[in-house]
Amino acid sequence: MQLQPLDRMFLALADPNRRGMVEQLSDGPATVKQLAAPAGMRLPSAVKHLKVLEESGIVISNKVGRTRTYSIQANALRTIGDWVRKREAAWNAAFDRLAAAMQILEEEPEQ
Repeated sequence: MQLQPLDRMFLALADPNRRGMVEQLSDGPATVKQLAAPAGMRLPSAVKHLKVLEESGIVISNKVGRTRTYSIQANALRTIGDWVRKREAAWNAAFDRLAAAMQILEEEPEQ
């Protein structure tokens, strides 16, 4: 089964180590070593996590010499944000309908 882009992003962000890396990258680009250090992670493990993030489109990498630097791919975060905003709008509409129904019930005379 082929995962859709949004599915791959959410799957990548399901891991707390990867979410931590994304949060760290929100401050700016970082090397593998810089991203591995806060979690006490070995470099090979960090590389595996970063590969998942890169394949999902959340981060991009740039290699200069022997140093690979990662940064957030802004479009990916916009995709996630758009999805969340659509769900939020639907939830708000449902709560508005509930509030209106409750108002009507409060205004009806008791029998």
